[in-house]
Amino acid sequence: MNIIEITDFKAKELDIYARLTEAQLLNHHLQKEGLFIAESPKVIMRALEDGYEPVSFLAEKSNMTGETLEVIEKCGDIPVYTAEFDVLTNLTGYMLTRGMLCAMKRKPLIDLQELLDKCERVVVLEDVMNPTNLGAIFRSAAALGMEAVLLTPGCSNPLYRRSSRVSMGTVFQVPWTHLEDDWQIKLKDAGFKTAAMALTDESVPIDHPDLIKEKKLAIVLGTEGDGLKPTTIANCDYTVKIPMSNGVDSLNVAAAGAVAFWQLSKK
Repeated sequence: MNIIEITDFKAKELDIYARLTEAQLLNHHLQKEGLFIAESPKVIMRALEDGYEPVSFLAEKSNMTGETLEVIEKCGDIPVYTAEFDVLTNLTGYMLTRGMLCAMKRKPLIDLQELLDKCERVVVLEDVMNPTNLGAIFRSAAALGMEAVLLTPGCSNPLYRRSSRVSMGTVFQVPWTHLEDDWQIKLKDAGFKTAAMALTDESVPIDHPDLIKEKKLAIVLGTEGDGLKPTTIANCDYTVKIPMSNGVDSLNVAAAGAVAFWQLSKK
């Protein structure tokens, strides 16, 4: 193992953990596809299992056991920068979850048509900006039968540290890619029916029998607060609502997604 004690806080190798934003990592000039930070041994291991290449680790010295040690040993001579808890907290500005971070190379995005050809149940996220909600949606998608997640340009990035951590690493298990403005046309051309999750006068209940019968279905979820754009709803094949009680009119987007995935996944 290539263990390196941190003595120089200004070392360039630590920039990716201490001084670069996640947006800067996404466009890091040293890597064509950019970098990202994975946090916690479980999340890092899932990324490694999906073929992501590690650049370096940042690990709490007293936590170099168990899962952390297993991850490090799996990666051969990749640099492992280490220090005590207080030093790492001061360096990064936050407490490391399970005492470990890993800088990793991004991979090229999956081709949209390639994904659509393989799937029957997909999720479309329109401008979901909260990384916690994004991560929770991925976790539910993985657990409840969704085969891919498709993101409009206004969405947060699934590989941002918080998103991948909240997802428990499922952002590395569920295939995903970005969409362009004509995404509804491309989904239709690929044989998908689209179901917009929205409260309108035309909304049908989520247990409507026609929905389950659809061979290929895309569940479309909108941004926190405003929901889906009116044009998006108008161009979907279905508008779908979750019946609720006690005067509650809506759910958090991640909660609504979990309900929709459970009900509308292929049985």
